[in-house]
Amino acid sequence: MVDDKNKNGNGDANQEEDSSRRKFLKDAGIFTGGVVGAGFLGGVIGNKWWDDSDSATESKTTPDFSEARIFFNRREDFNVLSWATERIFPEDDHGPGAILLGVPYFIDRQLAGPWGKNADDYMMGPFKEGESTQGFQSPLNRGEIFTQGIREINKVSNKKFKSSFPELEEEQQNEVLMMFENDEVELKNVSSARFFSLLRQATLEGAYSDPLYGGNRNMDGWRMKEFPGAQSAYINEIEEEDFIKMDPVSLSDYNQ
Repeated sequence: MVDDKNKNGNGDANQEEDSSRRKFLKDAGIFTGGVVGAGFLGGVIGNKWWDDSDSATESKTTPDFSEARIFFNRREDFNVLSWATERIFPEDDHGPGAILLGVPYFIDRQLAGPWGKNADDYMMGPFKEGESTQGFQSPLNRGEIFTQGIREINKVSNKKFKSSFPELEEEQQNEVLMMFENDEVELKNVSSARFFSLLRQATLEGAYSDPLYGGNRNMDGWRMKEFPGAQSAYINEIEEEDFIKMDPVSLSDYNQ
């Protein structure tokens, strides 16, 4: 028979150990209501996989770890990028905006890959602005351009409105971005208009690309355009004269 005194003593020790463990987890931000590895996963703007509201207590879904930041090490930079894309492709009555479509993560993934490193482009000098037909001239790759541009957006916001870009009102954010679009901001080795053009291009690509590449979450970008996606064939519809609305299909659906 187990001695009651020893049993109670072990119970107290276990209780203290459990209490210490719970306190550690809570302080580390991975206990109830926390986000595991928030610094690694990045900002959760627009990411609804964790909702602390009472109505969502019993319906939390599994986090999508494919949406971890790869290129942007600083959450501040990623948040600026997120709200800049949202102003370019805002949420409205037709559907979600850039943030809910996962566009910031699409851009982050592209910048971490060959596109961001200009792996397929000739990048040797001399770099001199000439005719438009000669292409873009800069020693900077796209990753370097985005890093400089995103941080400059925040600098301009703080200088002009005394607040960071994500904290500005929508009209103020639009005003800041228009300064870049109109080439009114000075950047090193690249024009601010060129940076804005790349940002706009990447935003639209993230909203409408196949979800396999990280954007167009839930194919909602396609749904707004009634685009069918990567259908395997149209043999049953090709003779139809009327427009046929179809549920979109992603390339990833063929890998199930």
